Amino acid sequence: MSSEAGLLLRLAGPLQSWGERSKFNERDTAPFPTRSGVIGLLAGALGRRRGEDIGDLARLSLTVRADRPGVLLRDLHTVGGGLPARHTVTTAEGKKRPAAAATLLSHRHYLADAVFTVALTGPADLLQTCAAALREPFWPPYLGRRSCPPEGPLLLGEFDDVHRHLLDLPLARTRRGAAGTVPVVFHSDRPLTHLAPAAADTDSGSEPAGQVNDQPLNFHPHRRAYQSRARYQRTLHLPADRCHGLGADYLKALAAYLAPHPTRPEGTPA
Repeated sequence: MSSEAGLLLRLAGPLQSWGERSKFNERDTAPFPTRSGVIGLLAGALGRRRGEDIGDLARLSLTVRADRPGVLLRDLHTVGGGLPARHTVTTAEGKKRPAAAATLLSHRHYLADAVFTVALTGPADLLQTCAAALREPFWPPYLGRRSCPPEGPLLLGEFDDVHRHLLDLPLARTRRGAAGTVPVVFHSDRPLTHLAPAAADTDSGSEPAGQVNDQPLNFHPHRRAYQSRARYQRTLHLPADRCHGLGADYLKALAAYLAPHPTRPEGTPA
């Protein structure tokens, strides 16, 4: 396994929503944090306004560990119902909708009770800047949508061997049965052979599992642009004793793990 310096983030909360193909009244979510969503979180923490250059952030690499994939939740919203005509939804032509069609339905999808651990790698100076911003964010971070704030620690630290820690970090899930290992799914924007030797599992993650349109080019509210990129996926069977349940038990195990480990790349000034 290659040694790379990077950041570890913990993306957890009651609700998350990582839009992948959202259009108009249908707001979907991917089953894992998207590149555009995580890069947007970093941009907000750094205080970058929509339309500002994000080329440096777009060059960061993300590897996601799905500690707990969560449960898909659909929320039904209504807009414009029961209001006077002048206050109802405006059409694309600038007119008001007729009374019989004034109420719009919006289906919004979320991941409930999901937990993901994300490894970010890239230029050391940029990672240090991002870490400082996450410790004192310019704008509050959120998990895909403003209505989805994170809970617990968001930034776990800066590590000089980030992918080893991504494998070793306690898992936020309950151990079930007497099996010695648990299957854990990883997602990345590059081949996942950097996590462990191919012989560790039959699935090496060396070939793309599909394409996703989540590489952000511009976050401008009127000119948002994304590019397609390859998505890699791999399932590794990790030791079951890394499962530390939910809530306080997991947070205690996480704190105990982080305490003796250096959380800053070697040579980085304090």
